[in-house]
Amino acid sequence: MEYAFYGWESANSPVCDDKYKKIENPRKMYDVLSEIWCEYTCAPRLRQKWSENNKTVGQCSITAFLVQDVFGGKVYGVPLEDGNYHCYNVVGESVFDLTSEQFEGRKLEYRLENEQLREVHFAKEEKRLRYEYLKDKLNEYCNMPI
Repeated sequence: MEYAFYGWESANSPVCDDKYKKIENPRKMYDVLSEIWCEYTCAPRLRQKWSENNKTVGQCSITAFLVQDVFGGKVYGVPLEDGNYHCYNVVGESVFDLTSEQFEGRKLEYRLENEQLREVHFAKEEKRLRYEYLKDKLNEYCNMPI
């Protein structure tokens, strides 16, 4: 099966915590998150752009830090014109971005610069709450019988 997110071909990282063994790899995580991402998990400033057809809009930082919880690695950011960063993951040699589809074909430069820290991102309570909601839903999935 082919995916549209950046780096899907090399997104083979194993989980770093057995409680997530049902996830298997980042492609499976994308499948699961596609059922969880919603308008609530979207960044408030981007909610008018969110739709069922583009579920990844406004989901980057909370998704990238959740990916880090499941697969390890680091979160980096691509600087955007508005001064914000678009977050993505680097696990071992694999660079991937589960939320790249929100850019609808626009090419981003994924450089291993601008490491992002959850302490900075989650200083915003609304972002931390969206992340916790996403994580709770992922944990519910993982606790379902295999």
